[in-house]
Amino acid sequence: MATVATTYRTCPRSGLQFERQAEQLIKAHAFFGVLWLAIGGVLAIGVVLTRWPAVRWLEADTFYMVLTAHGLDMLIFWLIFFEVALLHFCSSVILRSRIAAPKIAWLGFALMVIGSIVNNVAVFRGSSSVMMTSYVPMMAEPAFYLGIILFAVGALIGCGVFFATLVVARREKTYEGSVPLVTFGATTAAIIAVFTLLSGAIIIIPAWLMSMNLMTVDPLIYRTVWWALGHSSQQINVATHVTVWYLVAAIALGAKPMSERVSRFAFFLYILFLQLASAHHLLGDPGLGTAWKVVNTSYFMYLAVLASMLHGLTVPGAMEVAQRQKGYTKGLFEWLRKAPWGNPTFSGVFISIIGFGFLGGITGVMMGTEQLNLIIHNTIYVPGHFHATVVVGTTLTFMALTFYLIPVLFKREMIAPTLAKWQPYLFGFSMYFFCLVMMGAGTLGVSRRHWDMAFQGAALAYEWPGAAYLMMALVGISGVAAVAGGIIYIYITVGSLLWGRKLEGGATSPTFTRLERAAPAAAVQTYGSSGFTAPGTFVLAMVFLVAFVLYYFINWKYLSTLWGLS
Repeated sequence: MATVATTYRTCPRSGLQFERQAEQLIKAHAFFGVLWLAIGGVLAIGVVLTRWPAVRWLEADTFYMVLTAHGLDMLIFWLIFFEVALLHFCSSVILRSRIAAPKIAWLGFALMVIGSIVNNVAVFRGSSSVMMTSYVPMMAEPAFYLGIILFAVGALIGCGVFFATLVVARREKTYEGSVPLVTFGATTAAIIAVFTLLSGAIIIIPAWLMSMNLMTVDPLIYRTVWWALGHSSQQINVATHVTVWYLVAAIALGAKPMSERVSRFAFFLYILFLQLASAHHLLGDPGLGTAWKVVNTSYFMYLAVLASMLHGLTVPGAMEVAQRQKGYTKGLFEWLRKAPWGNPTFSGVFISIIGFGFLGGITGVMMGTEQLNLIIHNTIYVPGHFHATVVVGTTLTFMALTFYLIPVLFKREMIAPTLAKWQPYLFGFSMYFFCLVMMGAGTLGVSRRHWDMAFQGAALAYEWPGAAYLMMALVGISGVAAVAGGIIYIYITVGSLLWGRKLEGGATSPTFTRLERAAPAAAVQTYGSSGFTAPGTFVLAMVFLVAFVLYYFINWKYLSTLWGLS
């Protein structure tokens, strides 16, 4: 039993037990994450309305400043704040353990808050519009890099506390046997996070010193090491949102994984191979050898893709098995038709799974092929792809989980339940369309970051086809619709905390209590497999495979029209 004085609250709605310090840490990290999401969402309006050629809202200097802040606030600050909250949840709450070293955990949180604010202040002063990639020798002011360093150190502390909490839980025997799959997935994310954040430190610290004229940094080395931060931060997202998929399958449907071993093996493949796929950002770089590029983006990346395909099969498969056990056995898809589509936690996750697989996964593999990469390298296709992974995959998943956490963690009744029911559909489907038209514009060659695709006033203007202008107009329209979905999410979450009816928190105890097999959270917090009787999921997997093959063929066909043989 725990020897440290603390209390455990048992939530009457979920059966989950929240240790006092862990509960406060989860709330604080989640709140600041949503705050940066709100700021990044406001900035997104400026980005999409400027890239819409007929509007071209912001002038060049302002646009690049806004784009820099949007990238950092959304891709780094919002997501990693929420992910550290999930690390504390998956260790302390899932394992019913006290959190290790709470004072150090609060120090890490403080550094994350200070670092994110320092970085944003530097950007909005107007002298650090270097984009998220911040390639040298284009330099920002020192505070820009210092903010990222402080934030990274704080996040690393959060990861350290997570690992220490696993040790505490094991030592104090708060669970039996292997850790639950959700905690195993969070451990995968934490391991990738340590690699990612250390890589960032290795290259951002020299860039900080360079900004103060204390040293110089080779641009090629910077690019290569920076992508171990830039792309691997997305791998933290992937490992975390897949973990949340398993969590939501369990809490919404009582689903257990089809096979614990297969799911854990897929997470293990993430640790071994996901970061190596960062090389696909460097395929256009002349300073790296062809053999290195081919090995990383072909053989290693495909092993990482195999892991995602396994998860893409096992998560909906687990949902199907659980539904069939409840009697939804007619035909291939009654289990799916009778799923709780009115529950925003479930619908948001399922929309995320489909969008991440079909839009993010297929295009990511295509982009990672060296020859095909040259078609769309540095076009707006690239942000089309990563909005499918980061926004449809991770952000929508985190939004869906928030709807579950409002009553369970924050002890508030959710306001506007009808609006919440429709939010995942508005946000998810508008982002589907946003990603598709952005990738379409990229296929036509529209540049990735330039504020004015028409190059108005240039001596040698380029005449784009009308379809390119149409696609970029649709990017603007769908982007505004997605922002509206984001505003609804912020309204519901913040409004629920401010005005939602207070709910009964549940009984507290000085020690954790053993998990009963019939407890509401038992599917999340125990070890076990459900089996492979999921014919509907296998049909969906075959549809995915056909789409994959067709899209691959189309892009090779397109490449052949560009590279004529004589």
